[in-house]
Amino acid sequence: MAKEQVKEYTTVYTGGTGEITEKKSRFIATIRPVESEEEAAAFIEEMKKKYWNASHNCSAFILGARGELTRCSDDGEPGGTAGRPMLDALSGAGLCNVCAVVTRYFGGTLLGTGGLVRAYTAAVQAGLAQCVLVHKRLGYKKKAVCDYTDVGKVQYRMAQDGVTELGTEYTDRVTIHMLLPVGQAQAFEKRLTEATAGRVALETEGETYFGLAGKEVLLFER
Repeated sequence: MAKEQVKEYTTVYTGGTGEITEKKSRFIATIRPVESEEEAAAFIEEMKKKYWNASHNCSAFILGARGELTRCSDDGEPGGTAGRPMLDALSGAGLCNVCAVVTRYFGGTLLGTGGLVRAYTAAVQAGLAQCVLVHKRLGYKKKAVCDYTDVGKVQYRMAQDGVTELGTEYTDRVTIHMLLPVGQAQAFEKRLTEATAGRVALETEGETYFGLAGKEVLLFER
């Protein structure tokens, strides 16, 4: 049996970098979206090369829309004081397919176990504050083909239900392409059928994940 697709999840759309200072130690958090363990490993290695003279380059990542795979590294910090708090900060934000590397330049003062946990957590949060997050939802691409007399009814129904229009073609009839969240599709089709007395039916053109960046509609393969 095929694995059921996750209907929605949140990830990083555009990565970012944030920094905090704690007792003269600098903590630089770099966050990036990743799609595989290999991609995460390459990103971590890239940061280690960039900050080759740092005291530590700790890391954490979450992969899979259900968060199926997680990894973290303290990179020489006391066990459980860096990688795990970083991972908890990412999961606490409800994210997946994301990797964080926190680079530390030691400032000469020991922070203690609790201080390190707080610092690495705060660093990831500072990095996330500089990222653009996107909530991806699984949707159907559908089209409605109708006469010009029914265009207003279709557009009104779409507006009332918050359905996203992907484009419209005007020939001898009108073809309206739209995007419907999977959980909304059946109810919308029923209301559209009632509004047009059954004259307009929807045809499915495919499935896609989508998200919104402001008013811009973003389409994703997964």
